[in-house]
Amino acid sequence: MASLSGFYFVPLLLLLMLLLASPPTAALASSKPVSGDAGNSTASATRLRPGKELVKYKRIRALLKKLNKPSLKTIKSQDGDIIDCVPSHLQPAFDHPKLKGQKILNPPERPKNYNFTIVGSGSGKVGEVVVQVWHATGEACPEGTVPIRRTTEKDLLRASSLRRYGRKPVHRGVRRDSTSNGHEHAVGYVNSEQYYGAKASVNVWSPRIGDPSEFSLSQIWVISGSFGNDLNTIEAGWQVSPQLYGDSNPRFFTYWTTDAYQETGCYNHNCRGFVQTTNKIAIGAAITPESVYNGRQFDITLMLWKDPKHGHWWLELGSGLVVGYWPSYLFTHLARHANMVQFGGEVVNNWPSGSHTATQMGSGHFPSEGFDRAAYFRNLQVVDWDNNLIPAASLKLLADHPGCYDIQGGSNSYWGSYFYYGGPGRNVKCP
Repeated sequence: MASLSGFYFVPLLLLLMLLLASPPTAALASSKPVSGDAGNSTASATRLRPGKELVKYKRIRALLKKLNKPSLKTIKSQDGDIIDCVPSHLQPAFDHPKLKGQKILNPPERPKNYNFTIVGSGSGKVGEVVVQVWHATGEACPEGTVPIRRTTEKDLLRASSLRRYGRKPVHRGVRRDSTSNGHEHAVGYVNSEQYYGAKASVNVWSPRIGDPSEFSLSQIWVISGSFGNDLNTIEAGWQVSPQLYGDSNPRFFTYWTTDAYQETGCYNHNCRGFVQTTNKIAIGAAITPESVYNGRQFDITLMLWKDPKHGHWWLELGSGLVVGYWPSYLFTHLARHANMVQFGGEVVNNWPSGSHTATQMGSGHFPSEGFDRAAYFRNLQVVDWDNNLIPAASLKLLADHPGCYDIQGGSNSYWGSYFYYGGPGRNVKCP
């Protein structure tokens, strides 16, 4: 019995040793990666990555084809932008079924008192900007085309979401009593009447952006609806957004939404909405020159107004340069009129490193520093029900976080209704 027992014991021992020494390939093949199993996780990621990358690459190519239309001419800007001269009827807005086969409209009559603009003060230290960096090439887009900044693969790879590329975050909100959504403002606003447009001049700066996912902008908002899901806005101004544009240059931009930034609207030409009519300005392209601290100031004049006849909202940059229009059918409440107009600055604060962002607003200096140091809006005007351009009366001023970004206003015979605004972001009063 002893030898029989030993006979069974030796094979069993050998079998156990073989099992322990052999790699459990079947078990690896059938089991899911477990936490801490670095080798298995890496192998799984390696197997999955090509497929995921292929899907993403296909989505990127499809989106680029949708955004970048065939052009008659291409202009390479010294800042790296590529400007495509796209036939007017092929621009993204004409992908909308309501514009198929339609002709671009001619600009409507300007508001009454349009030519009455108070000149700037400051011993000639204010100049108007109607120049973009790509103009330095000396080339221009032909008549019948519109210049559109080309979207590149790098632009899409920087985006936090391909599905929402060129759009603001959902539920971003523009309520002035909401300070917890990551967006901070210093604005002047009117909300006591029905409004059919707005006009103002704002000086251009290059505020420092503390985190690439943040932005700083200065703009006019034309707003209607409640501050729920039916919010309608049209926005235009200048913006610094490294994530959207890939650099820190101030850029002329537009935006619109009809459902509080959820599923409708976009920046610039990133969806079928804004109809461009000029061949001289590329929306999304860099503005030059910029204002100089304690030096020459350069500002842009913006006017938004509603065509009394057809109801479309038009945009003008500078003196007489009509950029284009938002068709009235894009909107619900703004198809009739606006119930609020805002002027001012906005930044995104993502709380990098657990503290307030160092992203600057305006010049990055507080309004108390005054002319040629702080950012400003001047000649604030609105358009009334009878298409009159009138001073923005009963202007209210509000800063979400005055220790970070503040605002101070006034009125005089040089600038009409005006205010200084902005700030550095994180500082001793804004930890």
